[in-house]
Amino acid sequence: MNPVIQTILQRKSVRAYEDRPIESDIKAQILQATLRAPTAGNMMLYSIVEVNDQSKKNILAKTCANQPFIAKAPLVLLFLADYQRWYDYYINCGVEEICKKKNIPIRRPEEGDLMLACCDAIIAAQTAVIAAESFGIGSCYIGDIMEHWEIQRETFDLPRYSFPICLLCFGYPTKGQLKREKTERFDDQFIIFKDTYKKLSPQELNAMFSRREQTLKQRGTSEGVSNIGQYNYENKFNAGFNVEMNCSVRAWMQHWLEGN
Repeated sequence: MNPVIQTILQRKSVRAYEDRPIESDIKAQILQATLRAPTAGNMMLYSIVEVNDQSKKNILAKTCANQPFIAKAPLVLLFLADYQRWYDYYINCGVEEICKKKNIPIRRPEEGDLMLACCDAIIAAQTAVIAAESFGIGSCYIGDIMEHWEIQRETFDLPRYSFPICLLCFGYPTKGQLKREKTERFDDQFIIFKDTYKKLSPQELNAMFSRREQTLKQRGTSEGVSNIGQYNYENKFNAGFNVEMNCSVRAWMQHWLEGN
């Protein structure tokens, strides 16, 4: 099998790491590969904060849904959607003066610019994940970084036009993690369509979730929950951490747009 494909297919989230650091030369190679990620207009609309300070790791572990393994990860990278750098460069290059001469307001980063920067940051993050996997280094995405915006903004001194889109933890997997089975994915017939979007019928949705329903029955559920849809709604979609995340993201976006 093609070694790149094999690396991608073998990857799984790793939340327990051996107590050893990632070698500096390997970390450098991972970061160099990350910087070669595809980017909109070659603008590299992202920044990466390597979190070494243990006190900040502890804050992340607490604010990201109380996940202690974050504080123990040998390498923690915070990926920011970042338009601040380009906007500062526009100001530095005299764009504001040109706009005044033309009697037009300078345009500030808006919603679309944020989404584009988020795409850049996540593409870079996934490139880091695959690069790390090729060295036998496990990783785990932490989407909870989008919660508690005021704490994260203060902890990392984040400017207006930056957004913490994801956090990544890296480390060499423990033996238990290496033996752990990968989680299944949905069949491609439910995900990959040709030429147009396909809205799935109730029968197709039931087929899509059939294997997960079997797993849920074997594991057991809380009272009043009888299927995956109800379980996911209560434990993820409408869970407290997700409600907080949406409030936080809303506040981030309002802060981003305040200057417009």
